[in-house]
Amino acid sequence: MKQRSTLFLQGVVVLTGMVALAILIRFPLIEGRAATLDLFSIYTDPFILYGYATSMPFFIALFQVFKILGYIRQDKAFTIPTVRTLRSIRYCAILLSILLMMAGLYIRIFHPKEDDPAGFLAVCMAATFIFLVVAAAVAVFEKILQHGVDIKSANEHLYGQSK
Repeated sequence: MKQRSTLFLQGVVVLTGMVALAILIRFPLIEGRAATLDLFSIYTDPFILYGYATSMPFFIALFQVFKILGYIRQDKAFTIPTVRTLRSIRYCAILLSILLMMAGLYIRIFHPKEDDPAGFLAVCMAATFIFLVVAAAVAVFEKILQHGVDIKSANEHLYGQSK
């Protein structure tokens, strides 16, 4: 059962990555800012390039989630590599929240006064909050898992010496 459920979750992670990539490719073509730009200018726009750079930690975190599910499938959940993988997910979530805050501040400060950036700012604030909650949850999971790894290694050490 665990094999099927982890494979299913890995498939969901891959599907999420594919959908996110499709959105990143398609959205600049239909977004209002790029309506008057040619194809080359769309993908060299600094704000769109910043969006692509910001998406890198998201894809790194997705890959790390994929790795953790692989560790779980191999019965290696309580190992140091799993703790390190959780730590990198936490760092990615924190970095994403910082990058989204910076984008929101940039739009707030440099956006034309006649256009209302409230929708974009609301999305930035909500996504920043979500990524901070994810970072906090992953930090808790990381501490719990580290405690489990410590107990497992102490038990192995005790039973290893008594043989």
